[in-house]
Amino acid sequence: MRNQGIGSWTARRARKTPNAVAVLHGDVRSTYARLHERSTRLAHGLRDLGVRRGDRVAFLGPNHPAFLETLFAAGTIGAVFVPLNTRLAATELGHCLTDSGSQVLVHEPGREALVDAATAGSSVRHRLVITGNDGESGASYEVLLRDRSAEPLDEPVTLDDPCVIMYTSGTTGRAKGAVLTHGNLTWNSVNVLVDIDLAADEVTLVVAPLFHTAGLNMTCLPTLLKGGTVVLAPAFDPDGVLETIERHGVTYMFGVPAMYDAIAASPKWAQTDLSSLRQVNCGGAPVPPHTIRTYQERGLAFSQGYGMTEASPGALYLTRDSSEVKAGTAGVPHFFTDVRIADPAGQEAGVGEKGEILVSGPNVMSGYWGLADATAAAFTGEGWFRSGDVGVLDEDGFVSVVDRIKEVIISGGENIYPAEVEAVLYDHPAVSECAVIGVQDSKWGEVGLAVVAVHDEVRPGELLAFLQERIARYKVPKTVTFVDELPRNATGKILKTRLRAQYGRPDQTGEHG
Repeated sequence: MRNQGIGSWTARRARKTPNAVAVLHGDVRSTYARLHERSTRLAHGLRDLGVRRGDRVAFLGPNHPAFLETLFAAGTIGAVFVPLNTRLAATELGHCLTDSGSQVLVHEPGREALVDAATAGSSVRHRLVITGNDGESGASYEVLLRDRSAEPLDEPVTLDDPCVIMYTSGTTGRAKGAVLTHGNLTWNSVNVLVDIDLAADEVTLVVAPLFHTAGLNMTCLPTLLKGGTVVLAPAFDPDGVLETIERHGVTYMFGVPAMYDAIAASPKWAQTDLSSLRQVNCGGAPVPPHTIRTYQERGLAFSQGYGMTEASPGALYLTRDSSEVKAGTAGVPHFFTDVRIADPAGQEAGVGEKGEILVSGPNVMSGYWGLADATAAAFTGEGWFRSGDVGVLDEDGFVSVVDRIKEVIISGGENIYPAEVEAVLYDHPAVSECAVIGVQDSKWGEVGLAVVAVHDEVRPGELLAFLQERIARYKVPKTVTFVDELPRNATGKILKTRLRAQYGRPDQTGEHG
């Protein structure tokens, strides 16, 4: 085949295991042969819509077979797939669509008002509704597939060609598109196969959103590469997860700590048969020790890792055989990935010394879409990606993530960048100055706290409602605290370290909205 990228995977799998079940969604089972046929029909359909090599095709919707079909179809013709976070507000989605220059948007039905607002003024020329009729605001996805050929397509695509643009919020308040090549995704999948030891009979539950790098790249794609079965859950429900594990004999899954805590808190936890699970994988946020213990007490191998969108995402992984003796660490570098801990001078930090986590390997992104300066700033002169996180190496080579250089708040696996929230808060006429910090939360790990100085009277609920109308709900702080003025240093910079020291405890989080 001339196509060496992700788009060729369905053809390669269909010739090896055509009758094996690739995707299970509700009661619908799709074999590898069916997945390949539908992806090929969609590829022809995208071509008929004018999509060519390098053009961008976006997707907005829950975990659904159409997500994977669109990804593979785009890869088949050398187009670039743009998965969109369903929790974003219209203005945020509009930025992603406009910035990427997406020409086609595949989306779920029932969100026409949001899609109308998001696509207004964008480059989107065609909208395909996953289910529905021609009379809706977008053409029917199914009609497009039904009327197209299933003849094979074999476009020349290399591992260096861009495959996916995944948007990750930036400290400047505007989302940046991490460009992941076909090689990035392939090598990340190989890392997963080697380190997690997935098998051809794997039954992987994908309950984390596919638009997140871990949901797609740490669970779904490696399973499909190996020839296992992917069980797609459209939304997270603790009881539903337990029922699915028992019903389908799930062997592997990924989740963030808040998900695993919710599953363990379910009334069904104690009586559910979990014997099929070979291991569970956790990431997206620091994992509390009690979460690890809860699963180990059920006899489950609880593994965790550390990564970022820019690394596709795997950087460090704690394998199941080390999950007890090294519990709490993020493990060692993935097989084909290198990680080093650098001191402020850029030199190798010693054992026990804190430093910035730097990442290198074939899974690290090619750069940020259209942002040459941001790309250059993200890498050292030797080509190592700067994570912005602080780690420490133990005597056995295991890395613990101990702090963050960036101000990112990780809440339930979602990254929240205070600068983005603060920029919107400053738009409120009553706000004179503000700062958003992360505070501990027993359920989500962290939640946002807005520390605000005002010059006109305003209630906390009013500020939170103002934010909810303008940014995704998960980015809205949980609480608001009013102060006369924010602490600043001699140069006028707000001292967030002082704010965290004063308000960072759960019992000091101010007024609820």
